[in-house]
Amino acid sequence: MGYFDSASAAPLHPVARQALQASLDEGWADPARLYREGRRARLLLDAAREAAAEAVGCRPDELVFTSSGTRAVHSGIAGALAGRRRIGGHLIVSAVEHSSVLHAAEVHEAGGGTVTRVGVDRSGAVTADAYAAALRPDTALACLQSANHEVGTEQPVAEVASVCRDAGVPLLVDAAQSLAWGPVEGDWSLLTASAHKWGGPSGVGLLVVRKGARFAPQGPVDERESGRAAGFENVPAIVAAAASLRAVRAEATQEAVRLRELTERIRARVSASVPDVEVVGDPVRRLPGVVTFSCLYVDGETLLHELDRAGFSVSSGSSCTSSTLTPSHVLRAMGVLSEGNVRVSLPAGVAEEDVERFLDVLPGAVSTVREKLGAPATAPTATVREDTLVVDSLGKRCPIPVIELAKVIGDVPVGGTVRVLSDDEAARLDIPAWCEMRGQEYVGEEPADQGRAYIVRRVT
Repeated sequence: MGYFDSASAAPLHPVARQALQASLDEGWADPARLYREGRRARLLLDAAREAAAEAVGCRPDELVFTSSGTRAVHSGIAGALAGRRRIGGHLIVSAVEHSSVLHAAEVHEAGGGTVTRVGVDRSGAVTADAYAAALRPDTALACLQSANHEVGTEQPVAEVASVCRDAGVPLLVDAAQSLAWGPVEGDWSLLTASAHKWGGPSGVGLLVVRKGARFAPQGPVDERESGRAAGFENVPAIVAAAASLRAVRAEATQEAVRLRELTERIRARVSASVPDVEVVGDPVRRLPGVVTFSCLYVDGETLLHELDRAGFSVSSGSSCTSSTLTPSHVLRAMGVLSEGNVRVSLPAGVAEEDVERFLDVLPGAVSTVREKLGAPATAPTATVREDTLVVDSLGKRCPIPVIELAKVIGDVPVGGTVRVLSDDEAARLDIPAWCEMRGQEYVGEEPADQGRAYIVRRVT
């Protein structure tokens, strides 16, 4: 079996398993107690904090353990905003942040705060200039991920941190995807991470608040974790998380080189062997093991099932899933194709033979899905209105509107237009992306009696 979804959860590292088993015997007691068992648990907890702080590049008393990476994000944002409420209520986030950050921003807005969402380019990267332009006198906090969870693009954290520091604004960095590969550079003020992303156990997050950063913990608090993470510490899991972080860091330099070679191979072979595919994300500034691509005329959920049957576990940011029926917010912000999206995130130690087998299986899997979706018994419903061909795709979900557009574009003369009627949210993203990939002109969209009308002019 090929498990290629480490960006969601990395397999438990052997060091984490060993540390977890050992600390279950030694670290089960309350580390706040003064008796022997409590002191033993406290020693384990303090040692884990020191190891994690060394990996992050902070002081041990700046780092607390939380019950998850999401909890670290929510606590970090809420505490930083509350600590600077006298400055103002303006929050800056990028448009491609993890949902935990975006959900916290929505809560802040609902409570009367203001939020600026900074856009990205087609590779998924922000610019320091864009953050500088978003800063205001009432900006209380800025947030930026170190690397994107869907496409692997690394962000210019050091440059953004410098801009924020010059303006006196703290920067919170979500380092969940990158911390296994090295410390986050730059003069950031807060940092969050999650152990299950680097091969530690689930249920352990990190929240770092630098000395000097104003911070007011929100919600009920107690004496644990400096008052920033209430509740009994899961000492065995924390010990395993810190031990595995130290272990993966020791292996990171060599393993990063190997994974980059494998993902370069995937990027090249997918482009060469699968027609009508777009590989997305920055080709250079990216995480070592992540490669993401989108396939025209493919339902993402169906493709994932095909690959699962072939023995491969991958993820998708595709809009074509029955659970959402809306495009991935990351792909939408990038302005790239969302249909038939596949994210391959290779775990450390992945076998080269598994990658080769995946590359052998993928073209056939894509072809099978396209055959199922792209060869209906009847042609799409199309009518001619003046000099425009109208395709009625109302009530049809991704990728059907694009498939029907592709089938009729050859029926209009060069210079003629096709008007696609669709009420599928994904069409707003996928039709312009299809035009760019196929060399046709996307004229724009306009309201229709039902849904929206997307207008395409035939160029070739």
